[in-house]
Amino acid sequence: MTSRIYLDHAATTPLRPQSAAAQVQAQASWANPSSPHAEGRAARAVLEDARRRIAAALGWGGEVILTAGASEAAAIAMGQSKAAHCLVSAVEHDAVLKASAKAQIIAVGNDGGLNRDALAAALDGLAGSALIAVQSINSETGNRQDMAAIKALLRPGDMLLVDASQSAGKFPLPVEADAVIVSAHKLGGPIGIGALLLRDYALLHPSGGQERGYRRGTENVPAAAALAAALEACETPYCRPDVLEPIETHLAPAIVELGGLRLADLLADHTPYIEAIAMPELSGSAQLMRFDMKGFAVSQGSACSSGSLRGSHVLEAMGLDADVAARTIRVSFGWNTTRAEVEAFCAEWIAMARSACGKTA
Repeated sequence: MTSRIYLDHAATTPLRPQSAAAQVQAQASWANPSSPHAEGRAARAVLEDARRRIAAALGWGGEVILTAGASEAAAIAMGQSKAAHCLVSAVEHDAVLKASAKAQIIAVGNDGGLNRDALAAALDGLAGSALIAVQSINSETGNRQDMAAIKALLRPGDMLLVDASQSAGKFPLPVEADAVIVSAHKLGGPIGIGALLLRDYALLHPSGGQERGYRRGTENVPAAAALAAALEACETPYCRPDVLEPIETHLAPAIVELGGLRLADLLADHTPYIEAIAMPELSGSAQLMRFDMKGFAVSQGSACSSGSLRGSHVLEAMGLDADVAARTIRVSFGWNTTRAEVEAFCAEWIAMARSACGKTA
């Protein structure tokens, strides 16, 4: 191949031109936005304009705390929550799972959906309010949770925290959420900026410092402006259906024919921008090396845990056979993915699988 094809957008997607331009322009507002002088006030005006635009682009009517990314947003939400208890789905991102050492893990079914009977039973046994953390879209499988059904189980005073890192800018925010985690670099903004959206500041204990006293550290004004511009550049749909059509028409039948597994066939509600696929006979790590040598960037799951020796906690929680999980890779599509790139990946996957199985075309 003469050029590489990047299909790891769930890890990080390229910076949108509008976002890059906004970040450069906002570099002129270099002063500390908490300073009272004219330069500081000018920076504050840019920051607050970005905050307003972020909320408007996401259709959010509550508060916006700007953070250094999704991990910090999760740490603030779970570490400063006024809820007495914390419940977390078993398939959450590592950043959420590690944000509360005392969190109670709630199981999921084989389809990736939260086990609502387990959630109801856990809530029945609690005295006091609870924070319930659930991803809108899973970063390894693309499964979407049924937020309305989950919200219906919560008691008055409970708080639903939704990690929308994989859905913000692509799908509407879940109206059931009391708090939402947003990551800029998953939707075309820069690395190092995110947001925690809140229905009300009263959900959290203040910590002092910046962001109305709920987060410490000098605000990143250029990155905030870049996040706002990235969200405003998001289109509907995020990736045109015709771009992804070869997955359904060309790759999916071949996966069945060759004895592989497309996890989308198992999921409760699969979304199109993340595909988890198990290839027969060939380990995921071997696939990654071979795809990389062929010019494709894919992954084995969350970038934050891909370097660890343990298997995917997401696939394990779903009860997927360990051998199948070990042969599973993730391919994810972004705002600048083309149909030709998808077609090339499908052709390469099929060729690689046929070779692994000892079959000829």
